[in-house]
Amino acid sequence: MTWYYNDVPYEYDGTSYGFVYLIENLTTGKKYIGRKYFTSAGYRQINGKKKKIRKPSDWQDYYGSNETLKKEIAEIGKENYRRVILHLCKNKSECSYFETYEIMSRHALLSENYYNDWVTAKIRKDHLKSIVQSNKNTI
Repeated sequence: MTWYYNDVPYEYDGTSYGFVYLIENLTTGKKYIGRKYFTSAGYRQINGKKKKIRKPSDWQDYYGSNETLKKEIAEIGKENYRRVILHLCKNKSECSYFETYEIMSRHALLSENYYNDWVTAKIRKDHLKSIVQSNKNTI
């Protein structure tokens, strides 16, 4: 199954760090909000030294970290779910901000219509400058 962004199948172009997504069970309408990075940390041996690198993540095949959701997907199949990218993000802080925003604004922790059980965020204001600048008139 594919990811959708603005109702179009998404193809990664290398310009974003990660994304905030919504996975919806098409049978029950139950949803999950999360974040995923396009790359993950790794190490590589270069000239006998261990160097930190970024390597591609499993984002194309990813269906969230919630155990209940993963169990359901295993039982009824991936074809019964729709995966939508809500926000493309430039860094980790943007991913954390928009994930938290979506969970809180939708009251996902208070609703039985969401799989979400918890939220955690580590966000630095100075990492959100691009968001603040593009929204100056609305903040």
